[in-house]
Amino acid sequence: MHQEIIHVYFMPGMAASPKIFEYIKLPENKFKMHTLEWINPLENESLSSYASRISKHIYHDNVVLVGISFGGVLVQEISTQIRVRKLIIISSIKSAHEMPKRMRIVKSTKLYKLIPTHFVGGLEGLVKYVSGSDITKRLEFYKKYLAVNDSQYLSWAIKNMLCWKPVKHHPEIIHIHGDKDSVFPIKNISNCITVKGGSHVMIITKYKWFNANLPELILKN
Repeated sequence: MHQEIIHVYFMPGMAASPKIFEYIKLPENKFKMHTLEWINPLENESLSSYASRISKHIYHDNVVLVGISFGGVLVQEISTQIRVRKLIIISSIKSAHEMPKRMRIVKSTKLYKLIPTHFVGGLEGLVKYVSGSDITKRLEFYKKYLAVNDSQYLSWAIKNMLCWKPVKHHPEIIHIHGDKDSVFPIKNISNCITVKGGSHVMIITKYKWFNANLPELILKN
């Protein structure tokens, strides 16, 4: 008897390339992996409208959606517009209540409008906004995994990340989160599968955990 192949679509985090999934491997006799990419937003485009345009690149029915960080927010929006088999978010949030206090302050004061994305320009500029001493290693990281280096996109993405208000909460969402996530600290996250030692980029650094656990999470009823 021919076994059904489950189509799994992966959405990277803000401005990130699908290359962040390069180490993720699912059994090919059960799954077919697909990656989605960021496209340029239209002027003043809503997240719902953007999700609708991204969903045009999903070519199968009843798929599994996996989203990282802001990509996790986006796949939640997509899941309200198409039928999904499973919805999985990683290093992301399910509501504004899971944002850290500093992000809620930026949102309430609208300081995100002052973030100088047009100055970020090159990758070297972006690295200046990343804390840490090993700048060379971080620059190499961004050169490899950063896909979108456009101020209009970055302004749109930051605003929609901070101002996101989910229309409805997916009742069976699977939320995977690292206990060392510095962007969305675990203390603000509820109802998640915790990955010990997982940072915000654990889709890369903890890929062995995902390769071992994602198939079972997808297949579990």
